[in-house]
Amino acid sequence: MTIIKSGIIAFSMYSNIPMPQFEWKENDMKYALCFFPWVGAVIGLLTVAWGWFCQRFGVGRFCFTCIGTAIPLLVTGGFHVDGYMDTMDAFHSYREKEKKLEILKDAHIGAFSVIMLLLNYLIYMGAYSEIQELPRLALLGGGFFLSRTLSGLGVVCLRSAKKEGLLRWFADRAQARTVKVVLLVQLALCLVFLVRISLPGGLLVAAASLVSFGYYRFRSYKEIGGITGDTAGFFVTVCETAVAVAVAVL
Repeated sequence: MTIIKSGIIAFSMYSNIPMPQFEWKENDMKYALCFFPWVGAVIGLLTVAWGWFCQRFGVGRFCFTCIGTAIPLLVTGGFHVDGYMDTMDAFHSYREKEKKLEILKDAHIGAFSVIMLLLNYLIYMGAYSEIQELPRLALLGGGFFLSRTLSGLGVVCLRSAKKEGLLRWFADRAQARTVKVVLLVQLALCLVFLVRISLPGGLLVAAASLVSFGYYRFRSYKEIGGITGDTAGFFVTVCETAVAVAVAVL
């Protein structure tokens, strides 16, 4: 029962998909991060299904691109994009660490968050518009799973910048050793899935994801001394765009 509840908690937290409601107990949080990548799997399946629909019924490229870009936002409710925007405001403030952490907690948005979000989605939509074949859309779909697997590993493996907050709350309640093993297994299976679709494509998507993860760690440690829930959202958003560009280049 704990496993089922952990899955429900993961989808309740990281998606807009309706889930049964119950009181979250600490014991139910142990394995929630193990199910985080499966939110990405849902996005990936919807992405491929949308591509098939567009091919089957002759939907134009502009509509294909706009709806395809909206699918992750519709599934997650913009959960990770919110973290991306807060992170951009903090990183581009060029203030000391303590002030950046304060900015991350501020609910208001600044000019840099809007500018960087527009830039990110212009790049993403440009790349997405070049990805129309179903195998390439499957590679993109695998990227949604891969980004969340790496993000979950980051929660239990990387240093936290704060002693409180949503990310620290999840990390403290996770069964860290089990979560690491499960996420690493899922990571390996995802890589196998990607290279089975296309060896060069799978390797390129994996490389884009790992480079994004390295950049996420480097930038978070440099700017605020560790990761937070907001920077985790920053990573997922950046990784998704990097994967889209990689698949478009392919």
